[in-house]
This record gives sequence, C-alpha cells and structure tokens, in this order.
Amino acid sequence: MPAEPKGPAAEAAVLGVPPVRGTELKAVVTGAAGFIGSSLVAALRRRGVAVSGVDLRAPADTSFPCHVGDLTDPAVASAVVGSGGGRPDVLFHLAARTSVVQSKADPEGVYRNNVATTQSLLEACRKAGVPSFVLASTNAVVGNSEDPLLSERSVLRPLTPYGATKAAAEMLCSAYGDSYGMAVSAVRLTNVYGPGMSGKDSLIIRFLRASLGGAPVKIYGDGLQVRDYVHVEDAVAGFLLAWDRKRQGPMVIGSGQSVDVHEVHRIACEVTGVRIPTESSPAVGGEMRAVRVDLSLSRSLGYTPKHDLASGMAQTWKALRPQLSPAAK
Repeated sequence: MPAEPKGPAAEAAVLGVPPVRGTELKAVVTGAAGFIGSSLVAALRRRGVAVSGVDLRAPADTSFPCHVGDLTDPAVASAVVGSGGGRPDVLFHLAARTSVVQSKADPEGVYRNNVATTQSLLEACRKAGVPSFVLASTNAVVGNSEDPLLSERSVLRPLTPYGATKAAAEMLCSAYGDSYGMAVSAVRLTNVYGPGMSGKDSLIIRFLRASLGGAPVKIYGDGLQVRDYVHVEDAVAGFLLAWDRKRQGPMVIGSGQSVDVHEVHRIACEVTGVRIPTESSPAVGGEMRAVRVDLSLSRSLGYTPKHDLASGMAQTWKALRPQLSPAAK
C-alpha cells in the first residue's frame, strides 16, 4: 500500500486549495489565540509558512511568536506588521468584538475595536508594502435581505452595530484594495463551530454543555430562525483560499446547508445521547430571521466544504466533552 502523503501539499489537498510554495513566506494573524485564529495559525504552519500573531491574551500554543497587546492602540498595529523578522506576505485580521448583544450595549467600543483597528492595520500594511490583507467578516453585514440566498452581491443592510462595523471594515478594505493595489478580501463567515470552541458562547456549545446537566437552553421566539453552520476547518480553508487566489472583495464561506434551532437541538441530542432540556424565551431584536448562503463564487475558486453538521458536531462533542462543564443551574 502506498504511503500516505504528508507535508504542505497534503495539507492543501485536505483543505481543497493548492499549496502556497516555499518556506520563506510570512503571515501575521490577529486574534491568533482565539478559536478560529488558533486553527488558522496551525494550518499555515503545516504549510511551511512562518507565522506571528497578536492577541489580547497569550495563545495556548507558545511555539510561535505572538505579541500580547491591544490593537486599538495604533502603535501596536504598526508594531505587529513589522514583527516576526520582516515584512509579512499577508495579514489575516480575525481580532474583533463579535457579540451582537455587546455591540448594542457599547456601539462606540465595538466601533473602536472593529473599524478603527481595521483602518490602523490597513494603513500599517500599506506603509510596509504588505501585498495581501484578509478580513474575517460575517453575513450579518447583509441583514434581512430580500434575496433567498445571501451572496457577495446582496445589498448591505446590517441590523446591529456589530454588523455595521463589519460592513464598514469591508468598505475600508475595498478602498485600500482599489487605491493602493493590495489584494484585499473579506471572508464572510456563517456560524463557525468545531473543536477548540469551548470558550465560545454559541448555540451549539450551549446544547453540548446542557447535555452534561444544568440549566435548560433558551430557545428564543419560535425557534425557526435558520442558520448555516460551518466547521472551523472549512472556515480556515476559506481564509487560505482568499489568500491563494488573491481574491479582491467579499467571499461567502459556509456549509451551504441551513437548519433551524430545533434541528440543531435534535442533532445535539443525537450526538450526545441525551434529551437536552430547553425553555422558551422571548424573541431577541436585531436577529436575522434566516441565513442561507450562495457558495457559487467560493466553489468556483476551489472551495468545497468537507463537513456536514451531524458529523461535525459529533467530532466536536468527542473533542470537547472532557473540557466542558455543565451549564450553571
């Protein structure tokens, strides 16, 4: 039997994109200690890319250089672009405040974190001559669209300060791409889940925690809100694809399969073997009713999601069960 291929080429094949060649390529990842950021760092390093990071906290993996600092300070933004032994070939900007609830409570703070920081990083990259910039964005920039499927062409009408800050960051990226010749892409992610998400407060984690005991999971409104859930490995593939293809403008990344809250509950019960308790709660304002995405563009560039929700949640449960504590009663 032939040996299983290893190394950067094999990694790229798994992710569905061609490998970035050479060991001299350098990348900076903001939010490197986070759920998605740590997965992206690991994938880049497996491809032979020299990675440095920046985050408010130190990453669990201490084997790569990571600057601990606040990117709302423009001096930090400038410093990280020049760190790691010279000008990077790409900056992946994942650091952000992502809570919709917090954005409604503190819109000014979310603006500073999500818009002003993006501006500082883009300007630092422009001055340093960094050729590529990839932004982590969201389909929340679109809001309640009349389009049956959300795509890169959907009109931007965000419902919350969070969505508005990501839309503003996308506009800054567009301006820098057109004005200065940078390859600037915004990867619009759906709901990301997977191993490593134990610190997140998301619906899937709430169900998995509740399966171990504790308080029922609140289902807001009628529970028929529809979402697309994308595995973190597929999300990382989207970031790498945006860099590989030197994509200009937004690109939607998801699973292409949307389900409502009740279906997520059913799958969580199935993978944990527990009838997870729930309770009804009033609907939350500013919530998108449905997220169904059109992956035509990303698929045409080589993106193929590898995980469906049932198998992906089962993998997540197996990986995270030892780390999870029950929800508080």
